[in-house]
Amino acid sequence: MLPAAHRLRRSVDFERAVRRGTRAGRSTVVVHLLVDSDVGPSADGSGVTGDEPPLVGLVVSKAVGNAVHRNQVKRRLRHIAAAHLSSVPAGSRLVVRALPASSSASYAELDRDLASSLDRATARARRAA
Repeated sequence: MLPAAHRLRRSVDFERAVRRGTRAGRSTVVVHLLVDSDVGPSADGSGVTGDEPPLVGLVVSKAVGNAVHRNQVKRRLRHIAAAHLSSVPAGSRLVVRALPASSSASYAELDRDLASSLDRATARARRAA
């Protein structure tokens, strides 16, 4: 399970990560990664420090399937994202968007696609910085 301290909750953070973050995708998921240096000051003006945990948010739309399929995909992605938290840079924002193919994908396929997308997005973000 994804720890509460690592959950992305505010819609503003989702929007920033999707619009300004680095994007990488596979057949089942698309990853948007906004690294610490791109995040800027927080809404309360306190700023973002490098020792903050990475925050992860999920987007699973109705295109994925009915409520049963969406919840199953969310549970799987939460568990997979928790396993990959160590590879996400500190203080960054990660949004994982499930594609319709994720509803019929196995756990192993989701894990492989998320890991691959995350590696590519991290490498692109480091090159850009």
